[in-house]
Amino acid sequence: MAHQRRAAYALAALSAATFCYVTTEVLPIGLLTLIAPDLGRSRSEAGLLVTGYAVVVMIVALPLTRVTRRLPRRPLLAGSLGVFAAATAVSASATSYEVLLAARLVSATTNGVFWAVVFPVAISMFPANIRGRIVARLSIGNALGPVLGVPVSTWLGGQAGWRAAFVAMSILGFVTCIAVALLLPSVTPQQSAGDIGPMPDRHRFVVLLVATILAVTGAMGAFTYMTVFLLDVSGFAAASLGMLLFVQGSFGVVGTWAAGRVLDRFPVGVVLGLLGLLTAAMIGLYGVGTSKALTIPLLAVAGMSFSSLIAGIQHRIMQVAPSTTDMASASLSVAFNVGLAAGSLIGAGLLATAGARVIPLFAGLLTATAFAMLACHEMSRRRRRRDTLRRSPDLPPVGHSVAHV
Repeated sequence: MAHQRRAAYALAALSAATFCYVTTEVLPIGLLTLIAPDLGRSRSEAGLLVTGYAVVVMIVALPLTRVTRRLPRRPLLAGSLGVFAAATAVSASATSYEVLLAARLVSATTNGVFWAVVFPVAISMFPANIRGRIVARLSIGNALGPVLGVPVSTWLGGQAGWRAAFVAMSILGFVTCIAVALLLPSVTPQQSAGDIGPMPDRHRFVVLLVATILAVTGAMGAFTYMTVFLLDVSGFAAASLGMLLFVQGSFGVVGTWAAGRVLDRFPVGVVLGLLGLLTAAMIGLYGVGTSKALTIPLLAVAGMSFSSLIAGIQHRIMQVAPSTTDMASASLSVAFNVGLAAGSLIGAGLLATAGARVIPLFAGLLTATAFAMLACHEMSRRRRRRDTLRRSPDLPPVGHSVAHV
């Protein structure tokens, strides 16, 4: 019982850590109008504080994960959080754009290692039959970042200056670092039950990564410019944007929790179902986005399905990891950041040339492609499996271990 309580507290600390990372990564977006004039830079240059962060994650995630793969997980996670918190504190005290950018890039180097390790460590503390539920619970911290962390930090920056927001995240990072150091069990990679995927499959792994890039590119292209869509296409007043984004984010939190209830039983079905919902929501926004009454529920479905989808893909990627789950998670982190950067870039191009209304259509086409790719791949595998069974009747039946199909 004491072990279970400690594991639950450790999971809460790790979820808080994911909240810190997600919030801080995109924190400058809400503070651009404050950071740029204070440091004598343009808004586009201030925007590089987010873009540069994502690029560093893409470059260093896999190499650093490989270098640190033999280190004990507790000091690795606590150390990553400590460096993250210290770099965020330096960001708060930066007197020049160059110092702020350098501090952000240092923080980004810990990001890739953190995301590579945190999910395998979390699932290693619990029985294998509830891994999907644990992934979803850990992902609630991710989902809370956009709906709680960014708005509150933006509000704090507006009240007390942009540096106050970074100070707050630094303090929370240090507190979380201490909690992880005290609560997390002392586990080496070789001892961790979450270190090896139960169903290693390189082909499935690659297909899932490609589908992730497509889905994230589409979704982030739409979400990055959703406020423009809501203003220009749906005709909402600027004063209502905060509530609309809260609806989107809060449904993401609820959806992530709900997906965790069924993720262990239907890992593939959950991912495909959420991709289908996301596609329907995006195409629906393109089709009826001029109606306020229809836009609100579609926005809620889009937020719910995307946040839940990230948890579902994370769970599935660790199931089919062809080597270790930390390298698989690092690969997923790279894929996500590729999609994030590509989505925002393509979305900006569409906004400038075709207008905001077509961006959800672009998103829906990409998520539909991801859905078709995964569905066709799974159907092809099942078909080959049935053919093999016909030729070799002594093999286990097709329905064997349905939850792992």
